Amino acid sequence: MPNFKRYNYNQDAMVVINFEDQLQPGTFEFTLHHLIDDHIDLSVFYDKYQNDAGGRSAYDPAILLKIILFAYSKGITSSREIRWQCEHNIIFKALSCDS
Repeated sequence: MPNFKRYNYNQDAMVVINFEDQLQPGTFEFTLHHLIDDHIDLSVFYDKYQNDAGGRSAYDPAILLKIILFAYSKGITSSREIRWQCEHNIIFKALSCDS
């Protein structure tokens, strides 16, 4: 019987990933990321947040907008599916900075 190295797909692994490197130039996600970060003024959302003095920190509206627009571009409209994608899909993780 051949002697093969053992393997197990059911395991976790720590992998170092630079999220910005996952957003390749020329792709929709790259354009979406830079458009929202560099060209869209999201200050209209900031007045709605009133957690300066206390409370839990909120998700940045830029991150939420990136995730929603990218999900909708892929035909994903279910919030549960979007959550699953954010936990398992590297592009969603990159757009959300794994938050």
